[in-house]
Amino acid sequence: MAEIGKDISKAIEVLNKGEVIGLPTETVYGLAGNALDPSAVARIFEVKQRPSFDPLIIHTDRLAKAQQWVEEIPSPLFKLIEYFSPGPLTVLLPRKKVIPDLVTSGLPRVAVRIPSHPLALELLSQLDYPLAAPSANPFGYISPTSAEHVNKQLGGKIEYILDGGPCQVGLESTIVGMENDELIVYRKGGLEIENLEGVIGSVKVQEHSSSNPSAPGMLKSHYAPNKKVVLGVPVELNIRNDVGILSFCEILKVTSRENQFILSPSKDLKEAAQNLFAGLRYLDGLDIETIYLELVPEEGIGRAINDRLRRAAAEA
Repeated sequence: MAEIGKDISKAIEVLNKGEVIGLPTETVYGLAGNALDPSAVARIFEVKQRPSFDPLIIHTDRLAKAQQWVEEIPSPLFKLIEYFSPGPLTVLLPRKKVIPDLVTSGLPRVAVRIPSHPLALELLSQLDYPLAAPSANPFGYISPTSAEHVNKQLGGKIEYILDGGPCQVGLESTIVGMENDELIVYRKGGLEIENLEGVIGSVKVQEHSSSNPSAPGMLKSHYAPNKKVVLGVPVELNIRNDVGILSFCEILKVTSRENQFILSPSKDLKEAAQNLFAGLRYLDGLDIETIYLELVPEEGIGRAINDRLRRAAAEA
């Protein structure tokens, strides 16, 4: 298994060898490598078993560094970066040639993010290259929100995991870009759409795609447990012990308490987001056949939670 620790110099040593590490962010843990080194990027795809048509996000610690790797930042996106970075915001920007094709799947734009996790920022501040860092889980499986999750899933394939504690947001970043002077949300995430609209006005939300996505994290079937997953809890479901329930705020009378995971007893959507992937992971580890998912209120960050629930239940 991988070594887990808080040694930034150790993390840099591994990265400079062209290898990948587990990286804490405020959203989820990433599988990070030098975004300017095609072999390191290829290693990310190899470890994750991620299809090469699914592009990656690059991470850095400040806007001035990001400008080295992109051609321009349109004014609306610059405004959003000023308001919401560091934080769970990713912007799609026209890339310079220094960004390898493998990072963007050959597309003309690169996804850029400045995470707010202090340990990640400290590491990134000491690097003269950005880190490509998709979530640190096997492709299509539940995203990790702790160093232990990363180690359990990928510890046999990587050398070091930088331990930043549990993730505070628990959902991936919101991805935005511009098309024909219109602001597009490509992926709902940890930054609420209402907050974006409060700064920039109305936005268009693009739903997922089944192949060749134009931005990271857009595939229809994703974030899925290994067990059968069903969206919604049937009212007529008989009491049985071979099912698990992921519910928003209450225990349901369809299975034992041990077979249920409550996202937020206090009905707090931010708490529900923090607990989402841990809940899916808990239920996936039980001796059950089917997991039923209850949607949360479709408001604020609840829209992003429901997006993940729908994709967890979608057929590939």
